[in-house]
Amino acid sequence: MTRPSPFSVRGRRALMVMRDEREMSIVRRQLSRLGMTITERDPAAAPPADGTVDVIVLDADAISIKSDVATAWKGGAPIIALIGTETPSRLKWLLDLQPTSFLVKPLRSAGLYTALVVAFDSAQRRIDEAAYIERLEGRIRSRRIIFTAVLQVMHSHRLSEADAFTLIRQTAMRHRTTIEQLSAEIVAIGGMPNRTTRTA
Repeated sequence: MTRPSPFSVRGRRALMVMRDEREMSIVRRQLSRLGMTITERDPAAAPPADGTVDVIVLDADAISIKSDVATAWKGGAPIIALIGTETPSRLKWLLDLQPTSFLVKPLRSAGLYTALVVAFDSAQRRIDEAAYIERLEGRIRSRRIIFTAVLQVMHSHRLSEADAFTLIRQTAMRHRTTIEQLSAEIVAIGGMPNRTTRTA
């Protein structure tokens, strides 16, 4: 599946979570010029379901940071935060929210496209990094299982570490399975499985 370019925003869905009519007018006009689909929501309302919007333009000053809604915005679509108030408590809330981009108020007619590109790019990088970490963690889990299986085969067959690993590798090849899958079986049953037929 081809990833959309962060520079291509036409047709993407933007949600405006704002109250100030002047600022709403500026954002609405710019999003329309960029060819984006626009929906609007009151800052006191709960966030939409995941997958219904591609980016959220959120007026951080319009959200009560002590409300239940304040924490509900985290973890959904990428957020462009509109920042006017720079108190430590509000900035801490913003850091917890993890916006992918921001604009400083008062808003101007320029800057929104840049914020959108940064938001889409940052969001994709976060997805890629999470997937990479998951793959690394999977490899670490596999290595632990393989190491445990090698130890069991060493003890049960009185083999050296190298010979135990070779036996596991050759058995996995013979039965057309992976070393990780065979190791998991060895750990589960406490020794080499008794396979009399090849697996397809």
